[in-house]
Amino acid sequence: MEIKDYVKKYDPQNQFDVLINTYQQIEFAWKNQFVIDGINTSEISNIIISGLGGSAISADLIKNYLVDDIEIPIIVNRNYSLPKFASKNTLFIASSYSGNTEETIAALKQAIGIGCKIVCITTGGEVEVIANSKKLPCVQVQPGFQPRYSLGLSFFSLLKVLQELKLISDQTKIVENVISLWKQKGIEYSKEGNFAYTFAESLVGFIPVIYSVADSTSAVGYRFKCQLNENSKLHAFHNEIPEMNHNEIIGWESYQEKLFHSKIINIVDETYHPQIQKRFEILKDIFSKSGVETVSLKSNEKLFKVRLLDLIYIGDWISYYVGVLRGYDPSEIDNIYTLKERLR
Repeated sequence: MEIKDYVKKYDPQNQFDVLINTYQQIEFAWKNQFVIDGINTSEISNIIISGLGGSAISADLIKNYLVDDIEIPIIVNRNYSLPKFASKNTLFIASSYSGNTEETIAALKQAIGIGCKIVCITTGGEVEVIANSKKLPCVQVQPGFQPRYSLGLSFFSLLKVLQELKLISDQTKIVENVISLWKQKGIEYSKEGNFAYTFAESLVGFIPVIYSVADSTSAVGYRFKCQLNENSKLHAFHNEIPEMNHNEIIGWESYQEKLFHSKIINIVDETYHPQIQKRFEILKDIFSKSGVETVSLKSNEKLFKVRLLDLIYIGDWISYYVGVLRGYDPSEIDNIYTLKERLR
């Protein structure tokens, strides 16, 4: 079948077009006007970003993206409660696309009680209700997407909040670069025989194991893993180098293809520490001796920040194609809905 046939048969909500036009989410987020008053940034000692799923991934990505730009520590909170060090000097950002993520709502209420400096990012829901009732700054993002397909909104809204608070330098030129790149790649990845499609074909029948690098591309690897889980309806696993060299590496000694038919995907980048690059080369030899195939994903863009977003985007496309090639609707997430319904 051709791509259009897979889209017609397995993608009734047309996430294919959403992927093509994701660059428009960035445009919306960067042009979006909002007011953040009354926050004294000179008092901020730490930043806590509370979110789950796609919202948390955006926060993870912010940490990688700003690794050399921001001196204030950023903590990603994926829970109902805040760490004990949260205080009046904490910038607390509640990020929930739906506005109804119960863990984020609970953390937001606690942040209000503590007296944190608060900003909310949402399309509406309970988060908006709380923000309005407490007169908290609330960044309204574009509705109508599944949260995992709205990273262009959640990530760039978060980035703009930090820029508006003057915690980071102006990112406009890089953002414009990413908009142009995603627009170009969206057209490219929608055509027959494109790289994302052929890479996805090579993953069908395998369990992907993704390795990226701590504090550099860790968010890329984890995002890719999660997208394969949700879009492809596939078990996928992720770990970070160098940490996995101290534990998980031993698991490959007993690898048996018939029990765990896997393929390793290394997320690589030219900025890695020389010893990290050497570790990847050694791991290839170790994996080869264990009988497991290794492939790499790399961006050739000039700037590290742009390469991060390039890798995020290719991962989204690959996971989409793996899903439809396996005969699954990339939109369907029934188990998540079942869980949420039973939690009520």
